Order: sequence, then C-alpha cells, then structure tokens
Amino acid sequence: MSTSSATPRGSGSNEGAMLGSSLMDNLLGLLRVKVIRGINLAVRDVRTSDPYVVIKMGKQKLKTRVINKDVNPEWNEDLTLSVSDPTLPIQLTVYDHDMFSKDDKMGEAEFDIKAFIDALKMNLDSLPSGTLITRIVPCRQNCLSEESRIIWVDSRIIQYLCLRLKNVECGEVELQLQWIDLPGCKGL
Repeated sequence: MSTSSATPRGSGSNEGAMLGSSLMDNLLGLLRVKVIRGINLAVRDVRTSDPYVVIKMGKQKLKTRVINKDVNPEWNEDLTLSVSDPTLPIQLTVYDHDMFSKDDKMGEAEFDIKAFIDALKMNLDSLPSGTLITRIVPCRQNCLSEESRIIWVDSRIIQYLCLRLKNVECGEVELQLQWIDLPGCKGL
C-alpha cells in the first residue's frame, strides 16, 4: 500500500480539467489521413515485403496494420492526428515487418498541410461537389510523385496525394486528407 501524499482523484483538484481545457484551447481540429495504398514498394525479404506505414506529426505517432507479402499493399486505413500547429510537417515512413529482427525501413516522405489549411479557411459552401480548389505540383521541395489535388466534395475539402518515397530504390504511397472540426476546440 502506497503512503503517497498526492491528491487523490476526485478530491476537488481541477488540475486535470485545466490540462484538458488547455489542450482543447490549442487544438485546431483533427486531420484524418487515409493511407490508401503503396505502389511498387521495395523488396526487403526474399521476394516480397510485409509493409506498414508510420505517420508522425510533432510528438504524435500512428501506424497502419501490417500487410503480409505484398509490395503493392492496400491499407485503406484512417489515421487521425490532433492538429495544434499546422506548420509542422508530417513524416511518413514505410517499414517491412520482420518477425525475428529489427523492422527494415522501406523509404520515407514528408509533406506539409499549408495549402490544405488555406483551402479550409475559404468560404466554399456554395460550390458544387467535385470542384477543384487548388493543385500542388511536384517539385524538389516536396515528395509528390504527381500533382496533388484539393477538391470540394460533398461539403468537405479533401486532398489527394501520391508521395514518392526517399532513401529507397522505389515506392510510392497514396494518401487522402480530410479535416474534422471538433466542438469546443479553437478551430481555424
């Protein structure tokens, strides 16, 4: 039995409530990153790989499930990041899952959400679904393998990206971004 002098839960201390409210005060909203699929990923086992994706933004780190024996995996998996600072880049790393040794890196990419956030700040309610808002072209400053499109679809802004993996011989990952407003948070 512990003889700690810490304040027990529910004893009138509102430190937890203050912490929760300060987190919500800084939170702008949620970013849903749909990891759609990998294309022509690197082989890291004998003839194939067992890939999964890790996404990081600031101190947050999320990962997809492992798809066994597939260099063209289809995850179609949603990973949701809390966004307090939209200027932070998002890092994506693909790994090959290994049972008895350290997982092998299969490439990485980085992207920012500046153009996506700028589109969210526009008043687009009167636009027809399917309207192209903006395009981001591949260049040396981004990891895009093809033009990225930000589109107004069913009263939501969606961005489609295809990222070319770096530090690897081949591979691309397709993503879709979508914003989720949260009641009680700061918002954009």
